[in-house]
Amino acid sequence: MSEIKSICVYCGSRKGPDHSFVEMAKELGKVLAENDINLVYGGGNVGLMGIIANKVIDQGGRVYGYIPQHLDRVEISFTRATEMHVVPNMHVRKFNMFRQSDAFVVMPGGLGTLDEVFEMITWRQLGLHTKPIILLNHKNYWAPLADLIDHVINNEFASPENATFFELVDTVDQVLPAIKQMNERLP
Repeated sequence: MSEIKSICVYCGSRKGPDHSFVEMAKELGKVLAENDINLVYGGGNVGLMGIIANKVIDQGGRVYGYIPQHLDRVEISFTRATEMHVVPNMHVRKFNMFRQSDAFVVMPGGLGTLDEVFEMITWRQLGLHTKPIILLNHKNYWAPLADLIDHVINNEFASPENATFFELVDTVDQVLPAIKQMNERLP
């Protein structure tokens, strides 16, 4: 297994209605910092993005943010980051986040989060990477996505193998063991 030094976390620029999402983001930030794993993320200082980044820094960890110029004005860049990169567009953002990360963790989020996770799953399908993808399925948030992918597979628009490109876990405590397990079975 290759060592996990940096994890890209995709998550919402909003907090959601349930305070447990905020607590989950803080818990994941603490776990990353305690395990000396860099946070790579979208660079915002709002919503779950800002919460996890602040927690990683508060715990002595390192944060690497990538924010497109057009979002820098809306989401407000995280000024406490170890490194903050203001990039020209979303494509450059996603590629740089991908390049700097050894694995991906997907917390609850909106359409941008869906875009990011689908791109990583698609890149995996196309053979562009073999990095672990973990969906933090807090309160069954990602169950409808898993059902949709099963639906696509059952209708033969994707191979059954595609369901193995990601793992759903229910708690933050399961994230690093799931990454390790997935990493051990990947080429």
